[in-house]
Amino acid sequence: MAFVTRQFVRSVSSSSTASASAKKIIVKHVTVIGGGLMGAGIAQVAAATGHTVVLVDQSEDILAKSKKGIEESLRKVSKKKFAENPKAGDEFMQKTLSSISTSMDAASVVHSTDLVVEAIVENLKVKNELFKRLDKFAAEHTIFASNTSSLQITDIANATTRQDQFAGLHFFNPVPLMKLVEVIKTPMTSQKTFESLIDFSKTLGKHPVSCKDTPGFIVNRLLIPYLLDAIKLYERGINTHGNSKSGSGYSLNSDASKEDIDTAMKLGAGYPMGPFELLDYVGLDTTKFIMDGWHEMDAMNPVFQPSPTLNELVAEKKLGKKTGEGFYKYK
Repeated sequence: MAFVTRQFVRSVSSSSTASASAKKIIVKHVTVIGGGLMGAGIAQVAAATGHTVVLVDQSEDILAKSKKGIEESLRKVSKKKFAENPKAGDEFMQKTLSSISTSMDAASVVHSTDLVVEAIVENLKVKNELFKRLDKFAAEHTIFASNTSSLQITDIANATTRQDQFAGLHFFNPVPLMKLVEVIKTPMTSQKTFESLIDFSKTLGKHPVSCKDTPGFIVNRLLIPYLLDAIKLYERGINTHGNSKSGSGYSLNSDASKEDIDTAMKLGAGYPMGPFELLDYVGLDTTKFIMDGWHEMDAMNPVFQPSPTLNELVAEKKLGKKTGEGFYKYK
């Protein structure tokens, strides 16, 4: 009954204040759910640009690690930004850090926030459960956004009663350095919500681009197939009898080596990293997860076919730079 009443109140409120609802939300208070690399990065850039931020995760240990990471990142930023004025750099660091508080109870901190940005595990059920719970406690005006890179925003928004105030806000790693933010508008997202998120992205010093709720949005939809094509080029002609397809001692007769493919794309296309270098940087498990999800949605699409080499490396826990080995080995 409370759920129905809440929907009715929101409906009456929005219809009786049509002129007021046309005004965009000016985001001042941000709640970031998830203290991993992405969540911590989002919290950092929001706090550094004058927003009050609450960073939420499930344990004190995770939050302590997040705060330490943010402090180390800010130290690098301030050293570069305030090279001529170290004192101003120290003040910038302290002001930014003082704008970030932490909590292990998301429901208790969203009642006064303007924006909730979710950056947790890429699991639809877990995300739906989170937003369904927060929907009951968040203020009427609060905008919900997901940083998902692979799931449909509409599927997540449907767990709430505020589909019109729900959108995708996809940042890129490392958040403090990467300028791009994809703002994803579902068929239900209101123009007010969309424009509010565009403005918020700009206040962070980011460059927002807009996209409909299509698989992979813009960057990943173009990037992931390119990365998989590079693997397929490498796989073609490989002698499939031996130890590891990726191992340096493996007998290859591929169309091109991964080293030459990387060099070709850097020198021929002007890319800062070759596809195999980028795969290792992003994480092979992350790439596989995204591709597996797309394959499940459209199994007949040749672009979304699995890669034997990628599957093998992930099974062997060779996930890239973060594990010390992927397509290349790292010291």
